[in-house]
Amino acid sequence: MIDLNDAALFVRAITAGSLSAAGRELNCSPAVASKRLARLEANLGVRLIHRTSRHLRLTEEGAIFYERCTAILADMEEAEAAVTAGIAGPRGVLKVTVSVAFGRNWVGPCAAAFTRKHPGVKVELNLNDSVVDLIDGGFDVAVRIGAPEDSRLVSRRLVPNRRVICASPKYLKRRGTPQTIADLAQHDCLTSQVPGSPLGAWTLGTGRQARSVRVTGPLSADNGELIYDWALAGHGLAFKSVWDVVPDLASGRLVTVLDAYATESYDIHAVYPSRRFLPAKTRLFVQALCEELDAAWRKLPPGIGLPAPGARTRR
Repeated sequence: MIDLNDAALFVRAITAGSLSAAGRELNCSPAVASKRLARLEANLGVRLIHRTSRHLRLTEEGAIFYERCTAILADMEEAEAAVTAGIAGPRGVLKVTVSVAFGRNWVGPCAAAFTRKHPGVKVELNLNDSVVDLIDGGFDVAVRIGAPEDSRLVSRRLVPNRRVICASPKYLKRRGTPQTIADLAQHDCLTSQVPGSPLGAWTLGTGRQARSVRVTGPLSADNGELIYDWALAGHGLAFKSVWDVVPDLASGRLVTVLDAYATESYDIHAVYPSRRFLPAKTRLFVQALCEELDAAWRKLPPGIGLPAPGARTRR
């Protein structure tokens, strides 16, 4: 009979990257952790991991066992949460990964409020503009722009999202409001320096109507926060994800222009490993984030080309 504690140690060793790290998390010495893994392999009659002094690498059998163990342990956690949620509420460590800007502006504040409401949960937030592997990284949930292509993952649409052209009322009063795409040539456009992308190219319109528009201006940066600061200060037009500027649009510090030329929508999704049951901590956190984003969306002025959040979707 396989000991579930040994299986949990095996899973933690893979996600943590070493047996010693897994042992520390589960309060056992490296020697004990090694013996427990050896016992698990002996009970199964197969080698699960190729071990070197620096790395752990799953065998073919180990990869199959890891995937099944992850699901089984998640179901056990869900079962425990279902029994205890009414008594102590959700608990445990919730690992979340999200892009830097969206994490700072939205997910971080939500995480702080969530831990105040659910003190049994510790949120570990990873801010990373690269798309990390949820399963290999041991993450419970990711917040991403666009739905995932990985079939191992489930996604829930949170809110709509697109890019908008915006500026401060001070700038528009001084320079006027562009009425057509051609008018952009007469304006100071704040451009981004993105590796691999043409400098000063904004894609406007959707589907077959989408077109790349060359724009110029006296200021350019490789940092989105600086471009945001310039726009607030009245130095020009910025092309930003609407969720980078939602509070400013709601307050009137920034105003959108050329809304008729709506860009493609890349909705915000919560993404998590495909499981039959979600742990209570994950389910409640995703719901809290959804409610916060919905509330912010409803404060936006009309006419900026975003559809209502509508029904949630799972893929």
